[in-house]
Amino acid sequence: MELLRTEKLTMKFGGLTAVNQVDFSIDKGQTVGVIGPNGSGKTTFFNLLTGIYEPADGKIFFEGKLINGARPDKNFKLGIARTFQNGRLFWGLNVLENVMIGLHTKQRSFIWEAVTHNLRAREEENQAIGKAREIIGYFSEHLLQEQDTLANSLSYADRRRLEICRALISQPKLLILDEPSAGMDPNETENLVKDIRKIHNIQPHISIIVIEHDMGLIEGLADRVMCFNYGQKIAEGLFEEVSKNKEVVRAYLGEEEEHVSA
Repeated sequence: MELLRTEKLTMKFGGLTAVNQVDFSIDKGQTVGVIGPNGSGKTTFFNLLTGIYEPADGKIFFEGKLINGARPDKNFKLGIARTFQNGRLFWGLNVLENVMIGLHTKQRSFIWEAVTHNLRAREEENQAIGKAREIIGYFSEHLLQEQDTLANSLSYADRRRLEICRALISQPKLLILDEPSAGMDPNETENLVKDIRKIHNIQPHISIIVIEHDMGLIEGLADRVMCFNYGQKIAEGLFEEVSKNKEVVRAYLGEEEEHVSA
């Protein structure tokens, strides 16, 4: 039940090869962690999957269809949703409104109907409010109580949680989380792991890719792990296997091979 696959995926910026012939796949309902030190090519790889960058070479297949060069909005309609490392919330909107925006591609009301606020537009709005509240409340009763609070007034952890809620309301087939624990303390990270685990309770068949440099977070989430370094896949497998791989240890600790082997 393969959902997404890449074949020799490559991205270059001038003379720099940021992603180098990466083969990758994820099945439906699977959670895969993508790890590696800062600057290893993880985020560039994600930007290729979501259409922000067009590959210099290689292929991306989603549900068996080639999607090379498809714009992010097209990929979103196909069922690929993501969060961003630096956050992409609408700061002037409240919690509820931010989550409801994730439904914009699924609402059928025309612009004129929305402006005139006719019956169909009102029905869709009420349904959207109900769905948004349901997802927010599932992740955090506290966040639900803050539904009228502007996004820029939330704590950092709640902002990241809000991003995940907004992505989930569109019922994506693939959810890509870009360093969701960045900037969090250990307690916040632990709570985030619990929240991400809840996703499969809401949407059992969703596939999740989590990009992280925090191996502790990945250990608690991923069915399989892939490690990047210098744009290349250097290891893939179960967390227990990858975390003990000598190349992975060198990539994270910068140790010489002789020292690692000692």
